[in-house]
Amino acid sequence: MLLSLHVKNLALIEEAEVEFKEGLNILSGETGAGKSIIIGSLNLALGEKVPKEMLRENAEYALVELIFEVEHEYQRQQLAALDVVPEDGLVIMSRRITPARSVGRINSESVSASRMREVAALLIDIHGQHEHQSLLKKRKHLEILDDYAKEALKGEKAGLEKAFAGYQSLQKEIGEAVTDESQRARELSFLEYEIQEIEEANVTAGEDEALEAEYKRLTHGKKILEAVSAIHELTAGDGGRDGADALISRALKEISGVSAYDSALEGMEQQLSDLESLLNDFNRELASYQADAEFSEEDFYRVEQRLDELNRLKAKYGGSIDKILTEKEEKEKRYETLKNYEQYLQELEASLKAKEGEVQKRSKKISAIRKKHAKTLVKQVKEGLQELNFLDVSFTMEFSETKDYTANGTDEAEFMISTNPGEPVKPLGRVASGGELSRIMLAIKTILAENDLIETMIFDEIDTGISGRTAQMVAEKMNVIGKKHQVICITHLPQIAAMADHHYLIEKSVKKKATISTIRSLDQEESVAELARMIGGVKVTDTVQESAREMKELALSIKKG
Repeated sequence: MLLSLHVKNLALIEEAEVEFKEGLNILSGETGAGKSIIIGSLNLALGEKVPKEMLRENAEYALVELIFEVEHEYQRQQLAALDVVPEDGLVIMSRRITPARSVGRINSESVSASRMREVAALLIDIHGQHEHQSLLKKRKHLEILDDYAKEALKGEKAGLEKAFAGYQSLQKEIGEAVTDESQRARELSFLEYEIQEIEEANVTAGEDEALEAEYKRLTHGKKILEAVSAIHELTAGDGGRDGADALISRALKEISGVSAYDSALEGMEQQLSDLESLLNDFNRELASYQADAEFSEEDFYRVEQRLDELNRLKAKYGGSIDKILTEKEEKEKRYETLKNYEQYLQELEASLKAKEGEVQKRSKKISAIRKKHAKTLVKQVKEGLQELNFLDVSFTMEFSETKDYTANGTDEAEFMISTNPGEPVKPLGRVASGGELSRIMLAIKTILAENDLIETMIFDEIDTGISGRTAQMVAEKMNVIGKKHQVICITHLPQIAAMADHHYLIEKSVKKKATISTIRSLDQEESVAELARMIGGVKVTDTVQESAREMKELALSIKKG
């Protein structure tokens, strides 16, 4: 459930905070007061794109923050799958917007806009002002059905997508296969040359690294020998000079002569003895290195030539020894493929046929699942439409097949409707008016929300194109939805506003020569006054005021009944 909305520096809103409650929350206000900004701010916090004009004039930043309370274990599990864990049962989503960028956060952790949209889809369902027009697009109908049946379809659709990707890959491979005999012969000859070139080079893994180390050693051979000679002189002595070993030996002799008189010197004597042993070992290793060290021109030339050869092959076949060896394996496979070309084509065709069979089988299974759930969906939609003053409505879904296989199967589906007795059903997009589409989408949204256990539903002017008895039935439908969900509804119809469990007024005023919008909660009398304004327009008479009061009392009796 959405507990609160906090908006700062967004369009006409300087700063506003509203706390929403359970049941039916109604937002009303005069045209231009800023009702659309509320929905806009909600969308921003939920990860939608940020229009530049939304940032308030001269403001350094804008902020939108939503606080949700998560009660259902099912929602907690779905959120956990997206690495979102409610803190004290709350999920806080915010968006800070500057002229240069925007930063989204969930529970203080920065997240991408796409992640915000994923999380939002689990917490809230927004029916935008013109969303019902998407019903005019046939492909939307199949999306609605798949959303309704998503638990049954999830595994099957994933399997189909994988199978279809394999099917397309095989089609592409067959299409790109070489068929010209002379071209195939040329490629075979070139492959044979490249394979032989790599084989004759006798490349081994890690060889280049060892050669580079050897090349470095040979390049600095003179400097190495000079340094080793100087080290030997300093540690072992040379030309009559005492080295470090002779000096340590004398020091050890001196300390041995007095250590018997002071136990504190015994430890030092041992350290000197260890040092003498270490230095003797070092000098033996150094002498061995001097004796074995060779820095011939022949070795240098051999290493340099081999490195040049390896670097040439690396430049040609991928930049490393491993890639050279991988290229050789791939070229050998390609060579064998072209050498046995007819067999290769036959195997490809067989694989394609098998994969096509899998795609067909999965598509049929998905189609059967869809048709089964479509029966339940259209039945529920029809019942919902009857509650929305479609008294003699017929509502069905017709299926047809696509010409080719797709990653979504072979189904095309379309809602069909007849709103008059005796008339045949026709495609929804051709016969439904704007007001009818709005009510149909309301019925569908309600069913999908029930299916998904989404707790909060937002309707932006669901009352487009309706009035009179139909408006009253929509109001009663909103009341029913509000018993199971938290509903936030922006409306201009008094019949719907009268049903409010909680009524909020959006107002526009001028403050310090700047236009600002504010939102506040209305008590019972203020709600009646707002209903009177919605009924009477500019002039609110006593009669209009009384009508508003009667409308509110009627709504309360419906709620109790």
